[in-house]
Amino acid sequence: MKAPRVRESEEEFVSQILERVEYLEKEVKKLTMEMYVRGLSTRDIEETFIDSEGHKLLSKSTVSKINEKLQEEHEKFSQRDLSLFDVVYLFVDGVYEAVREYTDNQALLCAWGIMSDGTKQMISLMTVQSESHTAWEMFFEDMLSRGLRQPLAVIADGGKGAKQAIIKSFPKAHRQRCIAHKMRNLAVKLPTDKQEEVLKEVREIYYAAEYDEAKERSAKFIEKYIDQYPSMVKCFNEDIEACLVHFKFPSEHRHFIRSTNLLERAFGEEKRRTKVFPQHANEKALTGLVFAVLWRASKKWMRIPMTDTDLILLRNLRKLICPNDNNQVLISYDLAA
Repeated sequence: MKAPRVRESEEEFVSQILERVEYLEKEVKKLTMEMYVRGLSTRDIEETFIDSEGHKLLSKSTVSKINEKLQEEHEKFSQRDLSLFDVVYLFVDGVYEAVREYTDNQALLCAWGIMSDGTKQMISLMTVQSESHTAWEMFFEDMLSRGLRQPLAVIADGGKGAKQAIIKSFPKAHRQRCIAHKMRNLAVKLPTDKQEEVLKEVREIYYAAEYDEAKERSAKFIEKYIDQYPSMVKCFNEDIEACLVHFKFPSEHRHFIRSTNLLERAFGEEKRRTKVFPQHANEKALTGLVFAVLWRASKKWMRIPMTDTDLILLRNLRKLICPNDNNQVLISYDLAA
């Protein structure tokens, strides 16, 4: 539609019809983008918007152009000042997606955190070639360069690349080994008919009431199974202290920091949305879509309780790991802004 031209008039012509059309156009674009994020392919969307005579109102190229805004959202997100976030617990994990230019799947590294006010916040997302030590270190250094404070604990799986990078980039933070990943590693080293029985004992160790009880159970567990399942026991004993780090923190928080489950559930939601694409066209399309799905999922994350007693304990822990840095004193505040 073209706006009519009005000559020799003292008043500017404003079309109420065109204003309404402009509003509807914005809403259609917004709807198109949300349909794409929620799992419809560009072809699905193209076939949805047709007129009464069957003419397509949006082409696939138009849909793709509208969805370029997703990448713009990610770029803005990736440049945020992270010094405003008082991160207590930092969780990191990776997910893989197929991209045409890559022989193998391309990795995306993601970080989210629990803040001192109890909110859960998505912090960073970066596309890399693989989960190598170099990639993880680059991911962490990018966040640190944008002002990320040293967290009290970093929770990750047992990948060597992530482990080495955490030790280097967050030398003062405690490293919690993801219990869910560890249990899977132990399961594959056991006969199928013995997995339930043995893993129940392992779970009782990791979920013990206190650290001393967990250590005592660990010693008995190793003694009981060392001759029967030596490979499993070796795997269990590796990184055992990292598996028990959660005992250093408030008992109300241990359930939340023993694993990266929240991020994995978000990845599951992301996979459900991206399965309509056998391959992403390029890295830009991949990053925009994955970010959009994860960002929208993060908006529904619920906060965890942070009592005054919890904050006192966490503040003292921070003073221990950063005794000479006044900027690292734990402060609870509203991060919504």
